[in-house]
Amino acid sequence: MARATLALLTAAALGAQAAPTAPDPDADLAVQAREAWAKRDRRRLTDLVDAARAQNHPLAGWVEYFDLNARLSELRQPDLDGFYTRHAGSYVEDRLRNDWLLELGRRRDWAGLRRDHAGYQMRDDREVACYALLADHASGNRIATDAAQAAWMAQKDGDDGCQQLASAMVDAGRFKPDTLWAKARQATEQGRPRAARQAVALLAARPLDQQLAELQDNAGRYLSRKARSGPRPEAELTALALARVAANDPGQAGDLLQDKWSRLPKDLQAWVWVQIGRQSALRLQDDALAAFERAARLAPELAWSDDALAWNARAALRAGQPAAALRAIERLGASEQREAAWAYWKARATRLLGDAAGARAQLAALATAPLNYFGRLAAEELGLATPLPAAPAPLTADERRAARSQPGLARALQLIALGLRSEGVREWNFSLRGMGDRALLAAAQEACDREVWDRCINTSERTRAEIDIAQRYPTPHRAELMREAQASGIDPAYVYGLVRQESRFVLDARSHVGAAGLMQVMPATAKWTARKVGLAYSPELMHDRDFNLRIGTSYLKLVLDRFDGAQALAAAAYNAGPNRPARWRDGPVIDAAVWAENIPFNETRDYVRKVLLGGAVYAQILGLPLTSLRERLGASVGPAGAREAGLADVPPAAAASAP
Repeated sequence: MARATLALLTAAALGAQAAPTAPDPDADLAVQAREAWAKRDRRRLTDLVDAARAQNHPLAGWVEYFDLNARLSELRQPDLDGFYTRHAGSYVEDRLRNDWLLELGRRRDWAGLRRDHAGYQMRDDREVACYALLADHASGNRIATDAAQAAWMAQKDGDDGCQQLASAMVDAGRFKPDTLWAKARQATEQGRPRAARQAVALLAARPLDQQLAELQDNAGRYLSRKARSGPRPEAELTALALARVAANDPGQAGDLLQDKWSRLPKDLQAWVWVQIGRQSALRLQDDALAAFERAARLAPELAWSDDALAWNARAALRAGQPAAALRAIERLGASEQREAAWAYWKARATRLLGDAAGARAQLAALATAPLNYFGRLAAEELGLATPLPAAPAPLTADERRAARSQPGLARALQLIALGLRSEGVREWNFSLRGMGDRALLAAAQEACDREVWDRCINTSERTRAEIDIAQRYPTPHRAELMREAQASGIDPAYVYGLVRQESRFVLDARSHVGAAGLMQVMPATAKWTARKVGLAYSPELMHDRDFNLRIGTSYLKLVLDRFDGAQALAAAAYNAGPNRPARWRDGPVIDAAVWAENIPFNETRDYVRKVLLGGAVYAQILGLPLTSLRERLGASVGPAGAREAGLADVPPAAAASAP
């Protein structure tokens, strides 16, 4: 993330500074600097910078970065200019420039911000984008209202820059009340109460501010005691309160809207019905489509969010209503419609509506990308072969030499080797900018040769015309993985697809929730599985490759057995826990691809797609009996059979996050 380094600060890091000590000769200076930065030990950082310069240390830029970032509020432009010159073109130059632009914005130094922003390369920080527009506005340059509104609407975290931009636009008469209410509704739909409060605060009406705080605290009480259908500001607040109720109980919100609040303006009623439909669809409830249809009838001109339209389409697919699915898909934004998922579902809906030729043409366009989940499904539905791409021409000595001598890639690999993976990954990705296919293949091969498998895979996936399947789908730990998969009675290709998605084959991978190792198994899950299969367990064993594979495949086998061998359900269970997909399969028997599309967690939905696609590809690579992606997905999914027992209390292998 653009501000990941700043976000790492903690209360502990702001504590007392330690006494200065000499650099540890047994630890790399960059590692020591990262530790001193976390502690805000400025005197030690100064010593480390001196040592790094004296040694001409290859990561001196990072040591300096940590030092300057720790005292950013005290710096002046010449301090930054010197750093920019010493480390021109590097990731740390742009990283510190990003941090400095945020500092200049907080200082309201608009002239300095405009000057420094010209050299900013990444341009991926939303708050910096808002500050840059605000700096232009403050300098007298007229900025486009649409650009300012787009930047503010993209803001998610309630940051100072975007809020100040919105405030300036309100003062200039460029943002009207309807824009502020649109932001409040969007923030409420996204579950971001702070952003909603900030939007309403810009209306400069204190009672509205207070009322919003009250309804966010207890929407039901607000609706029963203070809500009104008009005037418009009061109606807006009532709609926000109803949306808050819908987030917990869409049925109750629907009853309230019909029984008590049918006098709200039609556009607000429609918006609330959209929220009811979206929440019902997330719960896989049969009445979701009716709520969406009611919203469309009330206010046909109302713009819906792409997320709401996507859930409308999914609900329609689940209900077997292709016309409704197609209408929702065709209302998505242009970029969303170009996504392979919606191109595929548009083709499916088109075919169900009787246009076989049109559907075939749409599927044929997708089938040219068989390494995409939907592209492969499209090819299989058309009866086309899905061979692996031909290997590209071997890399030349010059291409290898160019990758090896690229300073940013070299620094990134060194950082990763030192355990500074987050910093290394960011430096690596920055260094890939502007590379063509051949340079990307060479960079990927450097990572592959050093067994930095996540950079190997992710870099190779960036190529367009030249595809090296050995880089994109490598087979590290092959003998051990095959052995453990076969011992557990699981398709090794399926296990490879799962490990590739879980850890990218990084042995010491650890998630933010504590899942560990190649198969990213949670400690509680590992302990439970060990008891079930009769293995000795201790937390230290999770970092042993063979044990991690053994416990992970054993758990996966238990999950597969619970779901009668259904790979899609088992993959969802591995990611989100067995109880969730057990609930998600309740209801009518539906097409398995439709079921997978309706997985309520974005992370888990994407995970299932990639694991199953990986299994199909790895079967080809490993020379195993070929099983199509559709066969792995299954024909249909419906309510549980009699074998659903025994895993009720099992946590997920690697916990998923709700959308």
